[in-house]
Amino acid sequence: MWHELRIFVEFNTLTGNTMKAAIIGYGKMGHEIETLLRERGHEVVLIVDADNTGDLDAEHLRNVDVALEFTSPATAYGNICRCLECGTAVVSGTTGWTDRLPDARALCDKTGGALFYASNYSLGVNLLFRLNRRLAEMMNPLTQYDVRIEETHHIQKKDAPSGTAITLADEIIERLDRKDGWVNESQAPEDKIAITSYREGMIAGIHTVTYESEDDILELKHTIKNRRTLALGAVVAAEFLCGKSGFYTMDDLLNQ
Repeated sequence: MWHELRIFVEFNTLTGNTMKAAIIGYGKMGHEIETLLRERGHEVVLIVDADNTGDLDAEHLRNVDVALEFTSPATAYGNICRCLECGTAVVSGTTGWTDRLPDARALCDKTGGALFYASNYSLGVNLLFRLNRRLAEMMNPLTQYDVRIEETHHIQKKDAPSGTAITLADEIIERLDRKDGWVNESQAPEDKIAITSYREGMIAGIHTVTYESEDDILELKHTIKNRRTLALGAVVAAEFLCGKSGFYTMDDLLNQ
């Protein structure tokens, strides 16, 4: 599977399969995405940021194949809806708004559009998700272990806990009978998972899942070294989504 993904990434770089892209949110992530789009031979035809939100309309999206949306929890859902209503496929990595994701998926189905969502576009993080699911299944009968999650990000990150931490927690809860929810605190009741959030410097992302008993500690940990890995995943997702309809996740991309 991973060999096939490497081929997919390289193939889209080497062929003439270009797309016209829009970038919604022109912060550090938006700049990284722009660089990679151009490196991979694509055309950036629209950039929308806080000072020109009015450009996110049918006229400006008319010639856009895929929009890449990395903004804020307060604006993501509206941005995604406008893209879908205008017939533009959209890749979103904004976290902190996913209580509205079912509504976005319903609109995607209604409009016959295309939506790709992931809480994290790093290949390593998505490997972490798969290991996390398997480990939770193995830990289910081992009730002497408690589980907790820690996540650390840069000080500009607006939501806490991170979308990645929530995904990790939700996947554990689905498989660990003794847990039925999570709290964003350092301590939690026995039936909840404690997610501790730290905001420090310019850290791109560290996530740790810890199982601890009276006798030992087992950890799954992933550290993102830079935003380029996130941007590359988002651009590859956009290449994957181009010309499709429906709702997709990283599992769809990695399982192709």
